[in-house]
Amino acid sequence: MHPAPSVILFSTLSGLGFGFLAFLGAGLLIPSGWAAFFLWGLGYGLALSGLLAATFHLGNPKNALKAFSQWRTSWLSREAWASVATLLILAPVALSDWLGLGLPRIIGVVGAMLALLTVFTTAMIYTQIKAVPRWQQTLTPVMFLTFAIAGGALLSGQAWAPLAMLAVGGILLALWRQGDGAFAKASQTMGTATGLDRLGTPTVFEPAHTAGNYLMREMIHVVGRKHAKKLRVLALILASAMPALILLLPLGLPGLAVAALLHLAGALAARWLFFAEAEHVVGLYYGARD
Repeated sequence: MHPAPSVILFSTLSGLGFGFLAFLGAGLLIPSGWAAFFLWGLGYGLALSGLLAATFHLGNPKNALKAFSQWRTSWLSREAWASVATLLILAPVALSDWLGLGLPRIIGVVGAMLALLTVFTTAMIYTQIKAVPRWQQTLTPVMFLTFAIAGGALLSGQAWAPLAMLAVGGILLALWRQGDGAFAKASQTMGTATGLDRLGTPTVFEPAHTAGNYLMREMIHVVGRKHAKKLRVLALILASAMPALILLLPLGLPGLAVAALLHLAGALAARWLFFAEAEHVVGLYYGARD
């Protein structure tokens, strides 16, 4: 799949933002005064920045409003409703922490559950696509939720955040291992893609088009194995190993900031691979897949 920057930013920033909002809402970190204003603002800023980035991937951003009408069948629509509900429910909790209003924390707990539900709906947008075998596995939503929880634990300064960072690395390794054989396991070939498998083994004689088209541009992206391997190592180091190590050192707030930036960089690299390595079966029709 074409790794569009807007979708990479959307899924990464919104996941980190909603993960952090979940920790704030659940009361695992209860700031007050201007510290609450800054921390809640950071959570909302990350979440909203991710959602805003998603609109740039639409042909017409005005169509974003139509996403809310398909909640019965579309995970994208469910994500839209879940994200709005989360942001609205957590707003009074954020104000309460900032101004010391003393609202019941149960409201924040509900908002925290909705925040994680939002991340899950984002993951299901990709998990339910049968045409991309690499995505259609249980580990896909697990990966999205692990990144969100680990990022929230890091930003909220949880003592177990280093373990969460290591969990990110473990989930990535498992996701890649299972995903690498998913396309072959699906038993899709050029014959099944064209419907000519009953006549023999078809091969590409001439390109299907003399120029590029939407399917070739968006659904077919081939990344070299050497480049993918290097990026995987980079993603593991930045998103998992280095943040975990830094968080174990007594570096205080500066160390936390560095760990967060490294984790974000690694998350972006991992998310780029998530899209770039995803083989869509339509590539078989164009002879772009084995």
